[in-house]
Amino acid sequence: MRRTVSFQHQAVYHQSNAVSSSTKEIWFVLHGYGQLSQYFIRKFKGISSDTRVIVAPSGLSRFYLDGFSGRVGSTWMTKEERLLDIDNYINYLNSIADEVLKDASENVNITLLGFSQGSATVCRWAEKLSFPFEKLILHSGAFPEDIDFSGLGNKLRNKEVYMLRGTEDEFIDEKRKHEQESLIEKLNVNVNQIEFEGKHDIHIDSLKEIIKQ
Repeated sequence: MRRTVSFQHQAVYHQSNAVSSSTKEIWFVLHGYGQLSQYFIRKFKGISSDTRVIVAPSGLSRFYLDGFSGRVGSTWMTKEERLLDIDNYINYLNSIADEVLKDASENVNITLLGFSQGSATVCRWAEKLSFPFEKLILHSGAFPEDIDFSGLGNKLRNKEVYMLRGTEDEFIDEKRKHEQESLIEKLNVNVNQIEFEGKHDIHIDSLKEIIKQ
């Protein structure tokens, strides 16, 4: 007999610097499969500043990347109890946002970024958000096929939406691109698609160009 239980859970996240009333932008950046937030946040050093704070949550499930020891990574979810995992990480992300935004001004600009597996995660979170945001960036990732397209589409109205992908990204082929085009049509929102020379990794120069716009 399958049953569930609710309990208090502690989890970490990493932040580039403190949020204050002078903070103009907050970026919530969600890592990919097998990554850890303390290392992932370093990839955004080129855009963090006194007025732009980077916040990196961490996947709640950690595991050894190779065998039973050595380097550790994390994941946002697997196919096992996936709906329960989604509920848990959305509650976790909401708790982080509550903690971070309590020290921010009311007019702070919020950007949501998901990298690789984090793209599906950030889309599911964005669809249920209770606070406003200005930008959604899917970096080397995709819209999930099982999202509520009507709900997410409504949330993305009048928002800046970007998809970034590398020309040598081994995880994105022409079939994946075509599938994403179909999902974008279902969302019925404008998506700015940016292609850069590179592989499956954060491309800071492309993010700098988005900031300039």
